[in-house]
Amino acid sequence: MKLKVLVDNNTYIDQYYCGEPAVSYYIEDEDTSLLLDVGYSDLFLKNSTALGIDLEKISTIVISHGHDDHTRGLKYYFEKKHKKDISIVAHPDAFNEKKFEGLKICSPILQDELEKKCNLIFSKDPMKVSKNITFLGEIPQMNDFETRKAIGTQTVDGNLEDDYLMDDTALVYKNEKGIYIITGCSHSGICNIIEYAKKVCKDERVLGVIGGFHLFEVDEQVNKTIDYLKENNLKELYPCHCTSFAVRAEINKVLPLKEVGVGLEINW
Repeated sequence: MKLKVLVDNNTYIDQYYCGEPAVSYYIEDEDTSLLLDVGYSDLFLKNSTALGIDLEKISTIVISHGHDDHTRGLKYYFEKKHKKDISIVAHPDAFNEKKFEGLKICSPILQDELEKKCNLIFSKDPMKVSKNITFLGEIPQMNDFETRKAIGTQTVDGNLEDDYLMDDTALVYKNEKGIYIITGCSHSGICNIIEYAKKVCKDERVLGVIGGFHLFEVDEQVNKTIDYLKENNLKELYPCHCTSFAVRAEINKVLPLKEVGVGLEINW
């Protein structure tokens, strides 16, 4: 499997790509090409061109959750009139209208309109998106220190309700050595995600993780997260996007971290 970072908050020194506080990853698994998330703007399109990636080859766009820093790029993708037979895979809540303090923080294209533009696939259950990569669907509570927190509201069947980000999910890649997790924001809890991926894949060998951990302050949850990561003996940790420097520095005291920036290529 090959992964290239198209969008992240950070860029590398002397590598002339652009960044934004968002996520988009280009992934190849054997003969399948896909995206996880599409960032906040058209930046994923510009960076893919600069990186020599032909997005016409992708068959699927997987959405980690419905916030606009992961979905707003869809507007620009469809404005460019890219392939019409593209599939979009997401949790059923991903394209609900979402608001925080009166501000829309959802995809600019919601479910009714999106169904006319692509093959829209919703699933709460794990499902294969390529030979070796599984979309995890709805992440259950797997520990006692990562509880879901509401971020604003969402509209479901015309009703306004607190949004606990049940749509937050991730991908897991499995090969003969073990499993690797690719996440967007980890609103579900990075340890919940890893533990569920182990269960889905029936494999305890967690080799690497890339993505946002949604951790900002060094607190009890962070300390327990570090303990969990240490217990799992993770060799390749790429926390990025919504993981603060303070948290990354704390993790790095115990487990050496790898830097993430636009243009990073990982081969697993």
